[in-house]
Amino acid sequence: MKTYHSTMATGRRLAAPATFLALLITVSVSACSVWPAGANRAYEATLPACLISQNGQQAPLRVEVASTPDQRQQGLMDRTELAADRGMLFTYEQVQPANHAFWMYRTRIPLDIAYLDEADRIAAIVRMAPCDSDQPSRCPTYPAGVSFQSALEVNQGFFQSHHIAVGDRLELGEDARCEGNVAHKQ
Repeated sequence: MKTYHSTMATGRRLAAPATFLALLITVSVSACSVWPAGANRAYEATLPACLISQNGQQAPLRVEVASTPDQRQQGLMDRTELAADRGMLFTYEQVQPANHAFWMYRTRIPLDIAYLDEADRIAAIVRMAPCDSDQPSRCPTYPAGVSFQSALEVNQGFFQSHHIAVGDRLELGEDARCEGNVAHKQ
């Protein structure tokens, strides 16, 4: 049985509760995202992140975390743009099966999605095209093809332009150690 999500995932623990809460409060004050009129502002906080290739190349970014069913279902729906150094991380408490799929219903931005394993290593990368249909059943689905613990959506071409590939890893929050990480300091 396939499960479908409009750019989604479920609440994986990111840090110790007290540490995470302190980080979330700090980040909430300085959050910065592109929000079109009328968009769901459920993800006002962003966290610093760093994608690190196997050869050490780094790609700093900030991510909104979708950890509740409502946040995962909303995903990046109805947004007309996503800043170049931004993304959305969908987290799960349990490992998701390879047939777990995302879709692009009401998602207006072409995206790439990286499916990450329990060690935050990229297990698969998939390109996803926007779907303009008003009927969800007419939107294609994008199964992971691998089991995964979380998924990271970014603008289409981000991974390629930063030489990020399968086997590379994501560092998040206080662990994000990109040198000169401008996204981390915002």
